[in-house]
Amino acid sequence: MSKSTEPTSTSPLEPEKIFQTLTNAQTAGLGSLSWLGTKWVETMSDVGAEWLSFVAERVKEDVKTQHELLHAKNIGEVQHSQAQFLQKAIDDYRDETGKIVEFCSQAMSDIQEHASKQMDVPGNDKAQSKT
Repeated sequence: MSKSTEPTSTSPLEPEKIFQTLTNAQTAGLGSLSWLGTKWVETMSDVGAEWLSFVAERVKEDVKTQHELLHAKNIGEVQHSQAQFLQKAIDDYRDETGKIVEFCSQAMSDIQEHASKQMDVPGNDKAQSKT
């Protein structure tokens, strides 16, 4: 018996079939999602930069408080420095959380707006089903 040496065409990894599947998904109403990746990277970059700036400021506060504690002349000054440090940390973390939530909320609004515009494109099956 001789074995066939021809490749079979049932491989799930055929590039033409993969490309056709993605093309079909886009024409079915998903559209291109490349803009989503861009917006996501921009937002994460902004959040990362904001967080690094925040951490640098908090380290400065840590050093300032350590300096105050080392130069305190009595227990009252130590307690005062510690209380100020704790209150400032609470305020700073609260404010920073608000900033990061705002970054993410704005990104989600932009994504929703873009997706909504995609749904309203004439000829889009999903846009027609909304009415």
